[in-house]
Amino acid sequence: MITGRLYYAVAVGFCVLTATSAKSDDVLRIATEGAYPPFNYRDTDGSFKGFDVDIALALCEHIQRKCEVVGQDWDGMIPALLAKKFDLIAASMSITEERQKKIDFTRKYWAAVSKFIGKRDTTIDLSKPDLGGARIGVQRGTVQSCYVTKHYPDAQVSLYPRLEDGFSDMKAGRIDAFASESVQMQREILDQPDGKDYAFVSPALDDLECFGPGIGIALRKGNEELRDQLSDAIVAIRKDGTYKKINDKYFGFDLYGPE
Repeated sequence: MITGRLYYAVAVGFCVLTATSAKSDDVLRIATEGAYPPFNYRDTDGSFKGFDVDIALALCEHIQRKCEVVGQDWDGMIPALLAKKFDLIAASMSITEERQKKIDFTRKYWAAVSKFIGKRDTTIDLSKPDLGGARIGVQRGTVQSCYVTKHYPDAQVSLYPRLEDGFSDMKAGRIDAFASESVQMQREILDQPDGKDYAFVSPALDDLECFGPGIGIALRKGNEELRDQLSDAIVAIRKDGTYKKINDKYFGFDLYGPE
């Protein structure tokens, strides 16, 4: 649990953080998907919770800004940021060169590992441009989509709005494997009763161009001061123990990865 001057005011569809000694009266609107547990999800009361949300609110407290968390579908996340519907994105978005052409990022606040999952007897030949004929699912607009498109141009690829939609199709036999971030797939699929017949069927996928150096808070270009404040705050909460408290609330290992 995060301690300090932080408190939550719950309303339908969003939660608000008020820092008692905020330097600015301007409220920073932070978008998250709300469909990617344990990183971001909606609680039973409609408020947003999860690792991304807790980290974002801790950063707001550190820089003494008032913040409001709002929901946004993944497909429209970057367009909505550019349209100024909100100010920041805290939704486990990977820092990539392609995205940096449009938007800016803080330093990383965690590092993702991507893999394929499938039935335990699923065979994927990573050496072939069609993945050995395996039918693959990925979430639309993700770094995994970039990876599959780049490395396996002949693969049969189906795009989905959410991980659970792809898993439903995999259970129905319409795809053989799904590529996504491994922590979420472990918790949301493999550790669940429906996932007992499934497993990771590939090693960690590696491509700096697609996956980038880690996960950052996204913001519009031209906000260098805010970007640097948030980056410095990430370093600060790592040092003062706040990050570890949030990390340990959701995970049994250090999600940040190598410094």
